[in-house]
Amino acid sequence: ASMSRVKPALFTRMSSEPSAPSTCSTRAAGAAGSARSAGATSTPSPRSAASASSSAAPAALVEQVEGALGSLDILVNNAGFTRDMLALRMGDADWAAVLEVDLTAPFRLARAGLRGMMKRRWGRIVSIASIVGVTGNAGQANYAAAKAGLIGMSKSLAQEVATRGVTVNVVAPGFVKTAMTDALNEAQKAKLMERIPTGRMGAPEDIAAAVVFLASVEAGWTTGQTLHVNGGMAMI
Repeated sequence: ASMSRVKPALFTRMSSEPSAPSTCSTRAAGAAGSARSAGATSTPSPRSAASASSSAAPAALVEQVEGALGSLDILVNNAGFTRDMLALRMGDADWAAVLEVDLTAPFRLARAGLRGMMKRRWGRIVSIASIVGVTGNAGQANYAAAKAGLIGMSKSLAQEVATRGVTVNVVAPGFVKTAMTDALNEAQKAKLMERIPTGRMGAPEDIAAAVVFLASVEAGWTTGQTLHVNGGMAMI
């Protein structure tokens, strides 16, 4: 839920960089909407809809992007899905659905994209995790497990491809201002603010800036790291 506003902000930031951004969504409207929300006016880049739970979709998507742009140099795994409930009430399907989208799909995309990156001896993979993947959160055992797994997976991939000029990193956002947090009453917002030393929730642009740095040439000696962007809520 918190990623719905991050995607347009991320597309805007990436559009201002030398690389040409391509966006994928689990819904066709979402893919086109990211570019529209970002106010994209440059030459159109490929946008597509793909099921994050499809085993064949990631490889097909990478092939499509490479066919349109020539190469896939930067991969940002930004898909997110929650199905929150207490563990005692969580069914196997609730557990599996979240891990499929939040962990398995990023792995498949990374696997599909790495071959070209390693061949070209340059690439950036940045995955969006969550503060919950480090601290845990009641009612989110599936989501916390998926995001913690994403961090561990990224560290492993980073070790595998470091000698080929490819970096693999993670951005772990804290509470980002979304429609969900907008719906909180004043008392709930005040209680939340007490946990954040900076005294405010994150903005989508805060997350986008972190991703752009990790995807940059300047971050070439940064790999296997998790950049926590949470206003000091968890100083890890």
